[in-house]
Amino acid sequence: MKRILIWIVVAVTLGAMLLADFLPVIAAEAPATVAPAQLFAGQPVAERIHVAQQRKRRTLMDLLFGDDSPPETEAPPVEQPVKRKPKPQAALPPPKPEVTKAEGATRLAVFGDSMAVDLTKALERMFAEDPNIVVIGQGVGSSGFVRPDFFDWDKTIGEQIAANSFDVAVVILGINDRQTMNYGGNSYKSLTVEWSAEYSARVSSFVTQLRNAGKPTIWVGLPPMEAPSYNKAIAGINELQKLAVFSAGAEFLDITERFLNEEGKYSAFGPDLNGNRVRMRKDDGIHFSAAGADKLAFFLNQTLKLYYRGGGVGIEVADALAGTDAQLMVRPPYQGLGQMTLLEVAGAVISLTHQQRRAMDLVTPGTASIAPVAFDMSQLIDAPAGRVDAFGVGRQAHGGVHNPGGR
Repeated sequence: MKRILIWIVVAVTLGAMLLADFLPVIAAEAPATVAPAQLFAGQPVAERIHVAQQRKRRTLMDLLFGDDSPPETEAPPVEQPVKRKPKPQAALPPPKPEVTKAEGATRLAVFGDSMAVDLTKALERMFAEDPNIVVIGQGVGSSGFVRPDFFDWDKTIGEQIAANSFDVAVVILGINDRQTMNYGGNSYKSLTVEWSAEYSARVSSFVTQLRNAGKPTIWVGLPPMEAPSYNKAIAGINELQKLAVFSAGAEFLDITERFLNEEGKYSAFGPDLNGNRVRMRKDDGIHFSAAGADKLAFFLNQTLKLYYRGGGVGIEVADALAGTDAQLMVRPPYQGLGQMTLLEVAGAVISLTHQQRRAMDLVTPGTASIAPVAFDMSQLIDAPAGRVDAFGVGRQAHGGVHNPGGR
C-alpha cells in the first residue's frame, strides 16, 4: 500500500511539472484577438494580405529533452496599396492680359488720408481694363486739415496743380481731424465755433484752388463710424465739409446712408456689389474692407460719369443740362448736386398727351399752358389766413394783411 502511494505522488508531481511547461506553449500558440480599429489605426487605407505562418508544434519529447532546431521567425505582412485614379485638377482661368494705358489717358488722382489709400486700390481694380483712365494714389496716412505742421494739404494741392499731375481730383479726408486746432496763437477744441469756422475756411481754400484751375473735383463724404462718440464727431465734420465743398462749387458725394443697416445704425456688414452679405468695414470700425472699398468705388463712379466718359474729361461735355432752360436755374455754388436734382425732376416724367414742360415752367407761373386758369399773384394776398395757399400773407378776417412776424 505504501508503494502505491509513492507511485501516485510521483505521477502527480510529474504531471504538474509537464503542465507547468505546456501551458505557456499553448498560450503562445493561441492567436491574439486584435480589434479592427487597432489593426488599421494610423495606417493608410490599403488591402492587407497576411501570410499565415504555421509554427512547428512542440511534442512531449521536446519538452522533456529540449529542441535544438532554431526558432522560426514570422515574415512581415505584405501590403498591397490600392491604386487610385488621380483626380483631375480644375483648369485655372488664364490670367487677364495687362492693359496698356493710352498715352493721353485721363489721370484720376485720389487725395486724402488712409481712407484714400483704400479707395485708390478699389479704383485701380475697377479701371484695370480701361486703357483711357489712370488712377494715381495721393493718400497720406494720419494727415488732415487740422495739423498743417504735419502735412499741409493746402500747399500740396497747389504744387500738384502747378505740376499739372492730374486731370480729375477725388478727395476723401477727415478721419484724423477730431483734435485741437492751433492757429492765430490760440488753441480751439474740435467742433467749437472758432474751430468750425477755421476748418470750413481750410476746406474751401483747398477746393477753390482746384476749381480755379479747372480741375473737376469730387469730394467723398465720410462714412459712419462704430464708436458712438467718434461717429458723432465725424458726422459734424462731414457736415462742415459738405457746406464748404458746395460753397466752393464742387461735387459732394454723401455716402453716410449707403453704409447703414436697415435700422439706420452702423454695421460692419452689408450687401456687396453682387448682393451677398459680406464684411464692409475693417475690425477698427473706421476703414473699409476690400469689398467695402469696391462698393464705394462703384458709387463714386456714378458721379465720375459726369466728367469722365471713357475718352476725355471736361465739365462742358458732361453737363447734361447744357442748352436747356434748366441750366439757367443753376447758379454757383450749387451747380453740382443741383444739376442732378433738376435733371431728375424735369426728366423723370414725360407726358404723352401734353406738351413737355420745361424746367423754367416748374417755377415760373403766369402761363395758361401749365394751368387751366392763368395764375394771378394777387390771389396769394386775397387768400384768407389759414387757407392752404395763403403762405403766410393772406388777409385777416378784418381786412388787413396777415403778417406773422409783426413787421
